Amino acid sequence: MPEFDLLVVGGGPGGYVAAIRAAQRGLSVGLVEKERPGGVCLNWGCIPTKAMLRSAEVFQTVSAAADFGIYADNVRFDYAAVRQRKDGIVKELTDGVAGLLKANGVTVIEGHARFTGPTTVQVREAGPSPIFTDGPRYAAAPQGDPIREISARDIIVATGSVPARLPIPGVDLPGVITSDGAFGLTEVPRRIVVVGGSAVGAEWASLFDAFGAEVTVVELQDRLVPLEDKEIGVALGRSFTKRGITVLTGSTVTAISEAEPLRVTVDGPKAREIDADVVLIGVGRRPNTAELGLDEAGVATDARGFIEVDDRLRTGVEHVYAIGDVTGRALLAHVASHQGLVAADVIAGQQAHIDYTVIPAATFTHPEIASVGLTEEKARAAGHEVLTAKFPFAALGRAKTFGETEGFVKIVAGKQHQEVLGVHIIGPSASDLITEGALAISLEATLTELADTIHAHPTLGEIGMETALAGLGLPVHIAPPRKR
Repeated sequence: MPEFDLLVVGGGPGGYVAAIRAAQRGLSVGLVEKERPGGVCLNWGCIPTKAMLRSAEVFQTVSAAADFGIYADNVRFDYAAVRQRKDGIVKELTDGVAGLLKANGVTVIEGHARFTGPTTVQVREAGPSPIFTDGPRYAAAPQGDPIREISARDIIVATGSVPARLPIPGVDLPGVITSDGAFGLTEVPRRIVVVGGSAVGAEWASLFDAFGAEVTVVELQDRLVPLEDKEIGVALGRSFTKRGITVLTGSTVTAISEAEPLRVTVDGPKAREIDADVVLIGVGRRPNTAELGLDEAGVATDARGFIEVDDRLRTGVEHVYAIGDVTGRALLAHVASHQGLVAADVIAGQQAHIDYTVIPAATFTHPEIASVGLTEEKARAAGHEVLTAKFPFAALGRAKTFGETEGFVKIVAGKQHQEVLGVHIIGPSASDLITEGALAISLEATLTELADTIHAHPTLGEIGMETALAGLGLPVHIAPPRKR
Protein backbone atom coordinates (compact mmCIF):
# COMPACT_ATOMS: atom_id res chain seq x y z
CA MET A 1 0.00 0.00 0.00
CA PRO A 2 1.35 3.47 -0.83
CA GLU A 3 2.26 5.63 2.16
CA PHE A 4 0.18 8.56 0.89
CA ASP A 5 -2.69 9.08 -1.52
CA LEU A 6 -0.77 12.12 -2.80
CA LEU A 7 2.82 13.26 -2.46
CA VAL A 8 3.63 16.86 -3.43
CA VAL A 9 7.26 17.63 -4.23
CA GLY A 10 7.86 21.31 -3.50
CA GLY A 11 6.12 23.59 -1.01
CA GLY A 12 5.79 26.83 -2.98
CA PRO A 13 2.57 28.68 -3.86
CA GLY A 14 1.56 25.80 -6.12
CA GLY A 15 2.67 22.90 -3.95
CA TYR A 16 1.34 23.94 -0.57
CA VAL A 17 -1.99 25.04 -2.05
CA ALA A 18 -2.35 21.69 -3.84
CA ALA A 19 -1.51 19.83 -0.63
CA ILE A 20 -4.10 21.74 1.40
CA ARG A 21 -6.83 21.33 -1.23
CA ALA A 22 -6.14 17.59 -1.55
CA ALA A 23 -6.29 17.18 2.22
CA GLN A 24 -9.59 19.06 2.24
CA ARG A 25 -10.84 16.55 -0.33
CA GLY A 26 -10.11 13.74 2.10
CA LEU A 27 -6.78 12.48 0.74
CA SER A 28 -3.77 11.58 2.85
CA VAL A 29 -1.07 14.00 1.75
CA GLY A 30 2.68 14.26 2.14
CA LEU A 31 4.77 17.26 1.07
CA VAL A 32 8.54 17.24 0.55
CA GLU A 33 10.29 20.59 0.92
CA LYS A 34 13.98 21.32 1.45
CA GLU A 35 13.55 24.95 2.51
CA ARG A 36 10.98 26.94 4.43
CA PRO A 37 7.44 26.50 3.07
CA GLY A 38 6.24 29.11 0.62
CA GLY A 39 8.81 28.57 -2.11
CA VAL A 40 10.46 31.35 -4.09
CA CYS A 41 7.40 33.61 -3.86
CA LEU A 42 7.33 33.88 -0.08
CA ASN A 43 11.05 33.54 0.55
CA TRP A 44 12.90 35.05 -2.42
CA GLY A 45 10.41 36.72 -4.75
CA CYS A 46 6.94 38.21 -4.54
CA ILE A 47 6.69 38.99 -0.83
CA PRO A 48 10.22 40.10 0.16
CA THR A 49 10.64 42.34 -2.88
CA LYS A 50 7.26 43.97 -2.26
CA ALA A 51 8.13 44.52 1.40
CA MET A 52 11.33 46.31 0.39
CA LEU A 53 9.61 48.23 -2.40
CA ARG A 54 7.06 49.45 0.15
CA SER A 55 9.91 50.76 2.32
CA ALA A 56 11.31 52.54 -0.73
CA GLU A 57 7.88 54.00 -1.47
CA VAL A 58 7.51 55.30 2.10
CA PHE A 59 10.99 56.83 1.92
CA GLN A 60 10.13 58.62 -1.31
CA THR A 61 6.81 59.84 0.07
CA VAL A 62 8.34 61.20 3.27
CA SER A 63 11.16 62.80 1.30
CA ALA A 64 8.53 64.65 -0.75
CA ALA A 65 6.29 65.38 2.25
CA ALA A 66 6.58 69.14 1.71
CA ASP A 67 4.46 68.71 -1.42
CA PHE A 68 1.63 67.69 0.91
CA GLY A 69 2.20 70.51 3.40
CA ILE A 70 4.06 68.22 5.79
CA TYR A 71 7.62 69.02 6.85
CA ALA A 72 10.09 66.38 7.97
CA ASP A 73 13.75 67.15 8.53
CA ASN A 74 16.75 64.89 7.99
CA VAL A 75 14.82 62.11 6.29
CA ARG A 76 17.02 59.04 5.92
CA PHE A 77 16.70 55.28 5.64
CA ASP A 78 18.34 52.37 7.42
CA TYR A 79 18.86 49.57 4.90
CA ALA A 80 19.50 47.04 7.66
CA ALA A 81 16.13 47.92 9.17
CA VAL A 82 14.50 47.64 5.74
CA ARG A 83 15.89 44.10 5.41
CA GLN A 84 14.90 43.26 8.98
CA ARG A 85 11.31 44.32 8.31
CA LYS A 86 11.31 42.18 5.17
CA ASP A 87 12.63 39.18 7.09
CA GLY A 88 9.93 39.59 9.73
CA ILE A 89 7.16 39.63 7.13
CA VAL A 90 8.61 36.57 5.37
CA LYS A 91 8.89 34.63 8.63
CA GLU A 92 5.34 35.50 9.64
CA LEU A 93 3.97 34.30 6.30
CA THR A 94 6.07 31.14 6.02
CA ASP A 95 5.20 30.23 9.61
CA GLY A 96 1.59 30.79 8.66
CA VAL A 97 1.86 28.39 5.72
CA ALA A 98 3.49 25.78 7.96
CA GLY A 99 0.62 26.19 10.39
CA LEU A 100 -1.98 25.78 7.64
CA LEU A 101 -0.32 22.60 6.40
CA LYS A 102 -0.34 21.18 9.92
CA ALA A 103 -3.92 22.25 10.55
CA ASN A 104 -5.04 20.45 7.39
CA GLY A 105 -3.23 17.25 8.32
CA VAL A 106 -0.50 17.45 5.66
CA THR A 107 2.68 15.56 6.58
CA VAL A 108 5.72 17.72 5.79
CA ILE A 109 9.00 15.91 5.08
CA GLU A 110 12.15 18.05 4.97
CA GLY A 111 14.70 17.11 2.33
CA HIS A 112 15.36 16.69 -1.37
CA ALA A 113 13.15 14.27 -3.31
CA ARG A 114 14.33 12.24 -6.28
CA PHE A 115 12.17 9.88 -8.31
CA THR A 116 13.05 6.21 -8.21
CA GLY A 117 9.95 5.27 -10.22
CA PRO A 118 6.70 6.89 -11.38
CA THR A 119 5.12 6.81 -7.91
CA THR A 120 8.13 6.44 -5.61
CA VAL A 121 10.73 8.90 -4.41
CA GLN A 122 13.82 8.82 -2.26
CA VAL A 123 14.26 11.71 0.16
CA ARG A 124 17.71 12.77 1.28
CA GLU A 125 19.09 15.71 3.20
CA ALA A 126 19.56 18.71 0.92
CA GLY A 127 23.12 19.91 0.52
CA PRO A 128 24.59 23.13 -0.90
CA SER A 129 23.23 24.23 -4.23
CA PRO A 130 25.26 23.04 -7.24
CA ILE A 131 23.82 25.90 -9.31
CA PHE A 132 24.10 29.21 -7.48
CA THR A 133 25.68 30.33 -4.24
CA ASP A 134 23.80 33.63 -4.00
CA GLY A 135 20.33 32.33 -3.26
CA PRO A 136 18.35 29.44 -1.82
CA ARG A 137 19.32 25.79 -2.17
CA TYR A 138 17.73 25.33 -5.57
CA ALA A 139 17.84 21.71 -6.70
CA ALA A 140 20.26 21.02 -3.89
CA ALA A 141 22.25 17.86 -4.45
CA PRO A 142 21.18 15.00 -2.15
CA GLN A 143 23.81 14.07 0.41
CA GLY A 144 24.37 11.08 2.66
CA ASP A 145 22.06 8.14 3.16
CA PRO A 146 18.39 8.40 2.21
CA ILE A 147 16.20 9.77 4.97
CA ARG A 148 13.30 7.68 3.76
CA GLU A 149 11.65 6.05 0.77
CA ILE A 150 8.13 7.23 -0.01
CA SER A 151 5.46 5.79 -2.27
CA ALA A 152 2.20 7.49 -3.19
CA ARG A 153 -0.76 6.76 -5.41
CA ASP A 154 -0.22 10.10 -7.18
CA ILE A 155 2.65 12.60 -7.22
CA ILE A 156 2.63 16.32 -8.05
CA VAL A 157 5.90 17.95 -9.11
CA ALA A 158 5.92 21.57 -7.92
CA THR A 159 9.61 22.43 -7.77
CA GLY A 160 9.38 25.83 -9.46
CA SER A 161 12.09 27.63 -11.39
CA VAL A 162 15.52 29.21 -10.88
CA PRO A 163 17.06 32.41 -12.26
CA ALA A 164 18.65 31.91 -15.65
CA ARG A 165 22.31 32.67 -16.15
CA LEU A 166 23.52 34.31 -19.35
CA PRO A 167 26.60 33.06 -21.23
CA ILE A 168 28.48 36.30 -20.62
CA PRO A 169 32.22 36.32 -19.93
CA GLY A 170 32.65 37.34 -16.29
CA VAL A 171 29.17 36.34 -15.16
CA ASP A 172 30.70 34.25 -12.33
CA LEU A 173 32.75 37.12 -10.89
CA PRO A 174 32.18 38.31 -7.32
CA GLY A 175 29.65 41.11 -7.36
CA VAL A 176 27.62 39.56 -10.20
CA ILE A 177 24.39 38.31 -8.66
CA THR A 178 20.96 37.00 -9.57
CA SER A 179 17.72 38.52 -8.34
CA ASP A 180 17.83 36.10 -5.39
CA GLY A 181 21.34 37.20 -4.50
CA ALA A 182 20.14 40.79 -4.27
CA PHE A 183 18.58 39.94 -0.92
CA GLY A 184 22.04 39.16 0.40
CA LEU A 185 23.30 42.70 -0.18
CA THR A 186 23.81 44.35 3.19
CA GLU A 187 23.92 47.85 1.75
CA VAL A 188 22.66 49.70 -1.28
CA PRO A 189 25.31 49.61 -4.03
CA ARG A 190 26.52 52.99 -5.19
CA ARG A 191 26.42 51.89 -8.84
CA ILE A 192 24.48 48.93 -10.19
CA VAL A 193 23.90 47.58 -13.69
CA VAL A 194 20.71 45.58 -14.11
CA VAL A 195 20.82 43.17 -17.04
CA GLY A 196 17.24 42.73 -18.25
CA GLY A 197 14.39 45.22 -18.23
CA SER A 198 11.49 42.82 -17.75
CA ALA A 199 9.49 42.57 -14.52
CA VAL A 200 12.27 41.28 -12.24
CA GLY A 201 14.98 43.61 -13.48
CA ALA A 202 12.67 46.63 -13.61
CA GLU A 203 11.50 46.10 -10.03
CA TRP A 204 15.03 45.91 -8.65
CA ALA A 205 16.06 48.93 -10.71
CA SER A 206 13.14 50.89 -9.28
CA LEU A 207 13.99 49.85 -5.72
CA PHE A 208 17.69 50.66 -5.82
CA ASP A 209 17.03 53.96 -7.57
CA ALA A 210 14.63 54.94 -4.78
CA PHE A 211 17.38 54.28 -2.24
CA GLY A 212 19.85 56.48 -4.12
CA ALA A 213 21.87 54.07 -6.25
CA GLU A 214 23.13 55.05 -9.69
CA VAL A 215 21.19 52.56 -11.83
CA THR A 216 21.65 51.45 -15.44
CA VAL A 217 19.22 49.02 -17.07
CA VAL A 218 20.31 47.09 -20.17
CA GLU A 219 17.50 45.49 -22.19
CA LEU A 220 17.83 43.52 -25.42
CA GLN A 221 14.41 44.51 -26.78
CA ASP A 222 13.45 47.98 -27.99
CA ARG A 223 11.65 48.86 -24.75
CA LEU A 224 11.37 47.92 -21.11
CA VAL A 225 8.90 45.21 -19.98
CA PRO A 226 8.66 43.96 -23.59
CA LEU A 227 5.88 41.47 -22.84
CA GLU A 228 3.58 44.34 -21.93
CA ASP A 229 1.68 46.52 -24.40
CA LYS A 230 4.16 48.65 -26.32
CA GLU A 231 2.82 51.94 -24.97
CA ILE A 232 3.32 50.69 -21.40
CA GLY A 233 6.96 49.81 -22.02
CA VAL A 234 7.64 53.15 -23.67
CA ALA A 235 5.95 54.99 -20.78
CA LEU A 236 8.01 53.13 -18.18
CA GLY A 237 11.20 53.96 -20.07
CA ARG A 238 10.28 57.65 -20.03
CA SER A 239 9.48 57.49 -16.32
CA PHE A 240 12.76 55.75 -15.47
CA THR A 241 14.76 58.24 -17.53
CA LYS A 242 13.00 61.18 -15.86
CA ARG A 243 13.97 59.77 -12.46
CA GLY A 244 17.62 59.49 -13.46
CA ILE A 245 17.84 55.79 -14.33
CA THR A 246 19.94 55.16 -17.42
CA VAL A 247 17.91 53.00 -19.81
CA LEU A 248 19.79 51.25 -22.64
CA THR A 249 17.31 49.39 -24.85
CA GLY A 250 18.21 47.40 -27.94
CA SER A 251 21.45 46.61 -26.14
CA THR A 252 23.32 43.63 -24.70
CA VAL A 253 26.02 43.10 -22.13
CA THR A 254 28.87 41.35 -23.92
CA ALA A 255 31.37 41.10 -21.09
CA ILE A 256 31.95 41.79 -17.42
CA SER A 257 35.58 42.28 -16.46
CA GLU A 258 37.22 42.02 -13.09
CA ALA A 259 38.28 45.50 -12.22
CA GLU A 260 37.88 47.67 -9.16
CA PRO A 261 34.97 48.19 -9.55
CA LEU A 262 33.44 45.80 -12.13
CA ARG A 263 33.49 46.99 -15.73
CA VAL A 264 30.49 46.16 -17.91
CA THR A 265 30.77 46.25 -21.69
CA VAL A 266 27.51 47.15 -23.44
CA ASP A 267 26.94 46.70 -27.17
CA GLY A 268 24.13 48.53 -28.93
CA PRO A 269 23.05 51.95 -30.21
CA LYS A 270 24.78 53.58 -27.23
CA ALA A 271 27.71 51.20 -26.80
CA ARG A 272 29.81 51.96 -23.76
CA GLU A 273 31.71 50.62 -20.79
CA ILE A 274 30.13 51.13 -17.39
CA ASP A 275 31.73 50.89 -13.97
CA ALA A 276 29.56 49.11 -11.42
CA ASP A 277 29.85 47.86 -7.87
CA VAL A 278 27.18 45.24 -8.51
CA VAL A 279 25.78 43.62 -11.66
CA LEU A 280 22.35 42.04 -11.27
CA ILE A 281 21.30 39.44 -13.83
CA GLY A 282 17.51 39.71 -14.06
CA VAL A 283 16.87 37.83 -17.29
CA GLY A 284 14.44 34.92 -17.33
CA ARG A 285 14.07 31.72 -15.34
CA ARG A 286 14.50 28.04 -16.05
CA PRO A 287 12.85 24.93 -14.58
CA ASN A 288 14.16 23.69 -11.26
CA THR A 289 14.45 19.99 -12.09
CA ALA A 290 18.14 19.24 -11.50
CA GLU A 291 18.67 16.08 -9.46
CA LEU A 292 14.92 15.38 -9.53
CA GLY A 293 15.30 12.15 -11.51
CA LEU A 294 12.52 12.82 -13.99
CA ASP A 295 13.99 10.21 -16.31
CA GLU A 296 13.50 7.56 -13.61
CA ALA A 297 9.79 8.39 -13.65
CA GLY A 298 9.64 8.59 -17.45
CA VAL A 299 8.43 12.22 -17.34
CA ALA A 300 9.07 14.13 -20.57
CA THR A 301 10.20 17.74 -20.86
CA ASP A 302 10.17 20.18 -23.75
CA ALA A 303 13.20 21.67 -25.47
CA ARG A 304 13.63 24.21 -22.67
CA GLY A 305 13.39 21.60 -19.93
CA PHE A 306 9.88 22.42 -18.74
CA ILE A 307 7.52 19.55 -17.91
CA GLU A 308 4.73 19.12 -20.44
CA VAL A 309 1.19 18.90 -19.01
CA ASP A 310 -2.39 18.96 -20.29
CA ASP A 311 -5.24 21.17 -19.06
CA ARG A 312 -5.73 18.84 -16.09
CA LEU A 313 -2.03 19.17 -15.19
CA ARG A 314 -1.29 15.55 -16.10
CA THR A 315 2.12 14.64 -17.48
CA GLY A 316 2.54 11.86 -20.01
CA VAL A 317 3.06 9.41 -17.13
CA GLU A 318 -0.01 8.09 -15.33
CA HIS A 319 -0.30 9.30 -11.72
CA VAL A 320 2.35 12.01 -12.18
CA TYR A 321 1.24 15.67 -12.34
CA ALA A 322 3.14 18.95 -12.53
CA ILE A 323 2.19 22.50 -11.56
CA GLY A 324 3.71 25.96 -11.32
CA ASP A 325 6.80 27.39 -12.95
CA VAL A 326 8.16 23.93 -13.75
CA THR A 327 5.42 23.62 -16.41
CA GLY A 328 6.52 26.82 -18.18
CA ARG A 329 2.95 27.92 -18.87
CA ALA A 330 2.93 31.22 -16.96
CA LEU A 331 5.63 31.81 -14.39
CA LEU A 332 3.42 33.57 -11.85
CA ALA A 333 2.64 32.58 -8.27
CA HIS A 334 -1.11 33.00 -8.67
CA VAL A 335 -1.10 30.74 -11.72
CA ALA A 336 0.83 28.11 -9.77
CA SER A 337 -1.75 28.28 -6.97
CA HIS A 338 -4.63 27.89 -9.39
CA GLN A 339 -2.90 24.97 -11.09
CA GLY A 340 -2.44 23.43 -7.65
CA LEU A 341 -6.16 23.66 -6.90
CA VAL A 342 -7.06 22.13 -10.26
CA ALA A 343 -4.54 19.28 -9.99
CA ALA A 344 -5.66 18.42 -6.46
CA ASP A 345 -9.31 18.40 -7.53
CA VAL A 346 -8.55 16.18 -10.54
CA ILE A 347 -6.65 13.73 -8.34
CA ALA A 348 -9.56 13.73 -5.88
CA GLY A 349 -11.94 12.75 -8.70
CA GLN A 350 -13.44 16.17 -9.41
CA GLN A 351 -14.22 17.46 -12.89
CA ALA A 352 -11.71 20.27 -13.17
CA HIS A 353 -9.41 21.80 -15.76
CA ILE A 354 -7.45 25.01 -16.12
CA ASP A 355 -8.11 27.86 -18.54
CA TYR A 356 -5.21 30.25 -19.20
CA THR A 357 -7.30 32.79 -21.13
CA VAL A 358 -7.48 35.40 -18.37
CA ILE A 359 -4.26 35.77 -16.38
CA PRO A 360 -3.59 39.16 -14.77
CA ALA A 361 0.00 40.16 -14.13
CA ALA A 362 1.57 42.98 -12.15
CA THR A 363 5.01 44.58 -12.00
CA PHE A 364 5.73 46.60 -8.88
CA THR A 365 7.89 49.33 -10.32
CA HIS A 366 7.22 52.98 -9.60
CA PRO A 367 4.86 53.61 -11.35
CA GLU A 368 3.22 50.21 -11.09
CA ILE A 369 2.28 48.17 -14.15
CA ALA A 370 -0.54 45.65 -14.52
CA SER A 371 -2.16 43.93 -17.47
CA VAL A 372 -4.61 41.25 -18.49
CA GLY A 373 -5.72 39.90 -21.84
CA LEU A 374 -4.37 40.84 -25.26
CA THR A 375 -2.04 43.69 -26.07
CA GLU A 376 -3.02 45.82 -29.05
CA GLU A 377 -0.33 44.17 -31.16
CA LYS A 378 -1.40 40.62 -30.21
CA ALA A 379 -5.07 41.41 -30.74
CA ARG A 380 -4.40 42.59 -34.28
CA ALA A 381 -2.14 39.61 -34.94
CA ALA A 382 -4.98 37.32 -33.81
CA GLY A 383 -7.21 38.82 -36.49
CA HIS A 384 -9.26 41.21 -34.36
CA GLU A 385 -10.34 44.58 -35.65
CA VAL A 386 -9.73 46.69 -32.58
CA LEU A 387 -10.39 50.04 -31.08
CA THR A 388 -8.29 51.39 -28.24
CA ALA A 389 -9.02 53.89 -25.51
CA LYS A 390 -6.78 55.64 -22.99
CA PHE A 391 -7.45 57.77 -19.95
CA PRO A 392 -4.67 59.51 -17.99
CA PHE A 393 -4.41 59.44 -14.20
CA ALA A 394 -3.61 63.16 -14.43
CA ALA A 395 -7.29 63.77 -15.26
CA LEU A 396 -8.53 61.78 -12.27
CA GLY A 397 -9.44 63.72 -9.13
CA ARG A 398 -8.41 60.98 -6.71
CA ALA A 399 -5.02 60.62 -8.38
CA LYS A 400 -4.41 64.34 -7.90
CA THR A 401 -5.31 64.20 -4.21
CA PHE A 402 -3.18 61.08 -3.91
CA GLY A 403 -0.21 62.90 -5.41
CA GLU A 404 0.31 60.24 -8.07
CA THR A 405 -0.76 61.37 -11.53
CA GLU A 406 1.76 59.61 -13.75
CA GLY A 407 0.47 56.99 -16.18
CA PHE A 408 -2.75 55.87 -17.83
CA VAL A 409 -5.19 53.03 -18.43
CA LYS A 410 -5.48 51.55 -21.91
CA ILE A 411 -8.33 49.29 -23.01
CA VAL A 412 -8.15 47.19 -26.15
CA ALA A 413 -11.61 46.23 -27.41
CA GLY A 414 -13.18 44.58 -30.45
CA LYS A 415 -14.30 47.17 -32.96
CA GLN A 416 -17.63 45.59 -33.90
CA HIS A 417 -19.00 44.43 -30.54
CA GLN A 418 -16.78 46.58 -28.29
CA GLU A 419 -15.95 43.56 -26.10
CA VAL A 420 -12.98 44.05 -23.80
CA LEU A 421 -9.96 42.12 -25.09
CA GLY A 422 -7.22 43.57 -22.93
CA VAL A 423 -6.60 46.09 -20.16
CA HIS A 424 -3.19 47.67 -19.57
CA ILE A 425 -2.31 50.02 -16.72
CA ILE A 426 0.70 52.05 -15.69
CA GLY A 427 0.13 54.20 -12.65
CA PRO A 428 -0.83 54.19 -8.97
CA SER A 429 -2.35 50.97 -7.57
CA ALA A 430 -2.27 49.32 -11.00
CA SER A 431 -1.94 45.90 -9.37
CA ASP A 432 -5.24 46.41 -7.54
CA LEU A 433 -7.08 48.07 -10.41
CA ILE A 434 -6.39 45.24 -12.87
CA THR A 435 -8.92 42.95 -11.21
CA GLU A 436 -11.80 44.82 -12.83
CA GLY A 437 -10.17 44.23 -16.21
CA ALA A 438 -9.81 40.51 -15.52
CA LEU A 439 -13.45 40.28 -14.51
CA ALA A 440 -14.53 42.23 -17.58
CA ILE A 441 -12.75 39.81 -19.92
CA SER A 442 -14.02 36.76 -18.00
CA LEU A 443 -17.61 37.98 -18.29
CA GLU A 444 -17.16 39.16 -21.90
CA ALA A 445 -18.11 42.68 -20.85
CA THR A 446 -18.34 45.51 -23.37
CA LEU A 447 -17.21 49.12 -23.14
CA THR A 448 -20.86 50.12 -22.70
CA GLU A 449 -21.27 47.77 -19.75
CA LEU A 450 -18.14 49.16 -18.11
CA ALA A 451 -19.25 52.73 -18.76
CA ASP A 452 -22.77 52.06 -17.42
CA THR A 453 -21.46 50.57 -14.16
CA ILE A 454 -21.57 53.22 -11.44
CA HIS A 455 -18.11 53.60 -9.92
CA ALA A 456 -17.51 55.24 -6.53
CA HIS A 457 -16.11 58.77 -6.59
CA PRO A 458 -13.49 59.95 -5.89
CA THR A 459 -11.51 56.73 -6.39
CA LEU A 460 -8.71 55.46 -8.54
CA GLY A 461 -11.05 52.67 -9.61
CA GLU A 462 -13.33 54.96 -11.59
CA ILE A 463 -10.62 55.24 -14.22
CA GLY A 464 -11.98 52.02 -15.76
CA MET A 465 -15.32 53.72 -16.39
CA GLU A 466 -13.63 56.86 -17.69
CA THR A 467 -11.50 54.85 -20.12
CA ALA A 468 -14.56 52.98 -21.39
CA LEU A 469 -16.35 56.30 -21.97
CA ALA A 470 -13.36 57.52 -23.95
CA GLY A 471 -13.50 54.35 -26.05
CA LEU A 472 -17.16 55.04 -26.83
CA GLY A 473 -16.29 58.55 -27.99
CA LEU A 474 -18.17 60.03 -25.02
CA PRO A 475 -15.42 61.17 -22.61
CA VAL A 476 -16.54 63.48 -19.81
CA HIS A 477 -13.32 64.46 -18.07
CA ILE A 478 -10.94 64.68 -21.03
CA ALA A 479 -11.30 66.51 -24.30
CA PRO A 480 -13.19 64.55 -26.97
CA PRO A 481 -11.21 63.22 -29.91
CA ARG A 482 -10.87 65.59 -32.82
CA LYS A 483 -13.25 65.00 -35.70
CA ARG A 484 -11.50 64.20 -38.94
